[in-house]
Amino acid sequence: MKNIQSVRGMKDYLPDNVLIWQQVENILKNILNSYGYKEIRLPIIEHVALYNRTIGEVTDLVEKEMYNFTDRNGDSLVLRPEGTAGCVRSSIEHGLIYNQEQRLWYMGPMFRHERPQCGRYRQFHQIGVEVFGLEGPDIDVELIMINIRLWKALGLDKYIRLEINSLGSLDSCNNYRKVLIGFLEKHKNLLDENCKRRMYTNPMRVLDSKNPNIKCLMEYAPKISNYIDNDSRTHFKELCNLLDKLNISYKVNHHLVRGLDYYNRTVIEWISDFLGAQGTVCGGGRYDDLVKQLSSYSTPAIGFAIGMERLVLLVETLNPNFKLRNRCNFDVHIITKSKDIKVIALDLTEKLRDAMPEFTFITTFRDSSVKKQITRAIKKGATIILILGENASNLNQVTIKDLRNGKQQTISILDILSTLKFLLK
Repeated sequence: MKNIQSVRGMKDYLPDNVLIWQQVENILKNILNSYGYKEIRLPIIEHVALYNRTIGEVTDLVEKEMYNFTDRNGDSLVLRPEGTAGCVRSSIEHGLIYNQEQRLWYMGPMFRHERPQCGRYRQFHQIGVEVFGLEGPDIDVELIMINIRLWKALGLDKYIRLEINSLGSLDSCNNYRKVLIGFLEKHKNLLDENCKRRMYTNPMRVLDSKNPNIKCLMEYAPKISNYIDNDSRTHFKELCNLLDKLNISYKVNHHLVRGLDYYNRTVIEWISDFLGAQGTVCGGGRYDDLVKQLSSYSTPAIGFAIGMERLVLLVETLNPNFKLRNRCNFDVHIITKSKDIKVIALDLTEKLRDAMPEFTFITTFRDSSVKKQITRAIKKGATIILILGENASNLNQVTIKDLRNGKQQTISILDILSTLKFLLK
């Protein structure tokens, strides 16, 4: 019988992989908590209408990439392809943002039916950060500073660069699209099939085409900076001034756009050259009109999302000592010589966990020889081995073996706690 394999584009993360994921996630959470951001947990399934209204029905995501289905009640549902729309929906539904300021973050899987690539899967994971109720460029800078702090904490700050742009208001974007379509029509014979398909439905995505020939052509395209409104121009100028005064390096990329229709004004991307063509690690920007699209009132908003697969891949590739430095070893293994003293071993281990919650205690339940049990414990990364034999029940003694220096001693069970604390301090 043929074994069942995982679905294409859906990846398993095994215990050794999960260790580094947990460490990266914990660093992310601690940084966001230090800035006063609060976690929100969102459902994986949403109504299809949410994304049709917010992302745009003619985007690649809605047209080709969503995992949508009809449930038993006849409702059109979708596995969430991104987090911002769901976060906005939830914040409106629960009254979190009307005349209020909110700093929120979430983490979890997203789903898009794309061609699997390095660091990109059909089930992928993101951490998203969203801010509601603040319209000045200072909050734009705070989000950038959060990213910088994260890159430094992960040892990646030398390998990731910041690019920014301004799209202006949504009206500015609409006016620019008309100008851009005119330019593309004049050079239609130079466009590839993908760009021809996007030319009328989502022409701004042609600006960030990865095709070298298209990239060369777009150097001659009209720049969006010449078409943005005055308020957006002022906002972007103030943003750049703040970044300059804070000595934050950045590049203004006039071709930088985002793939979803709701973005306006500031857009940002953090890019690495160590991920191949798909080099964006983090992307985001302002979406000041999105709340109004889903409700009766307007709220300024900005956010970003980090692709966890790409981030972890960068850490593993560029900071190989990170996993070793943060690895959570099984510190103490408890080995028994006979079945008769397993109860003593279980009771002792619970007491040790109560007294030393910062360490890991693994009780061996195998009936194999002590030598084999020690070999397995060493393979699993044990630091200390406790061996309970007949003396444990009759003489209240236990043998303790320190694998770091090979030293071994037999002590009273009454002294085990103080001895462990001394050895593991």
